[in-house]
Amino acid sequence: MADPLLRVQNLVRRFGGIVATDSVSLDVAQGELHAIIGPNGAGKTTLISQLTGHLTPQSGSVSLAGRDITHLAAYRRCALGLARSFQITSLLRDFTAADNVALAAQAHDGHSFRFFANARKESGLRQKATAALGRVGLADRADVLVSRLSHGEQRELELAVALATRPQLLLLDEPMAGLGVTESARMVKLLGELRKEVTIVLVEHDMEAVFALADRITVLVYGRVIASGAPSEIRQNEEVKRAYLGDQHVVVRHG
Repeated sequence: MADPLLRVQNLVRRFGGIVATDSVSLDVAQGELHAIIGPNGAGKTTLISQLTGHLTPQSGSVSLAGRDITHLAAYRRCALGLARSFQITSLLRDFTAADNVALAAQAHDGHSFRFFANARKESGLRQKATAALGRVGLADRADVLVSRLSHGEQRELELAVALATRPQLLLLDEPMAGLGVTESARMVKLLGELRKEVTIVLVEHDMEAVFALADRITVLVYGRVIASGAPSEIRQNEEVKRAYLGDQHVVVRHG
């Protein structure tokens, strides 16, 4: 059996007396869409921040493609192929969609953001931006300022920014937060397409989306993994029902 692309072993992170991640372990296989779910305060975002290097665990380890990255800086993890989108959009609102993507590609190639004017003009970066925008359905919005994009378009743009760094692992922190029904359906369709190209770890509260997309699901409660398995196993898990899913009926979307 092939080694996992991402291996997390016994991660612990405390904030004072609160244990945000309590010996969290999980594996993510190459080509998998692995969802992480749980109630508010379960430690999901804290876990993602440790995977990206924005937080350092007090113990435990993180490996990417067999390499220990536990103590690597975030920018070095990005260079190794790890990209993240955030719960709250982190885009440059006074720049165009294409500028945002070109800057991400420029930074990934090892250049300073102080040369941003060149990113607007350099044909190679513009081509990368155009390709990434096309992958998320925003090719016709390339020259629109971020501040004039809809919330749903901004979430799609965040994906384009992440894709411009050529990730082998994409970490998505609630990409459907704040989206309406139509926008959510569009995002589910987009993620269903992207999963064919890149391994994805998805943190999401939309259970219909999770059960429609995920190959495997890990459930966090109070910073601890209480279950991990296929969607059918998670749906039937009594501890998960008591702690999070309750009696809600999850309808799987198709298409």
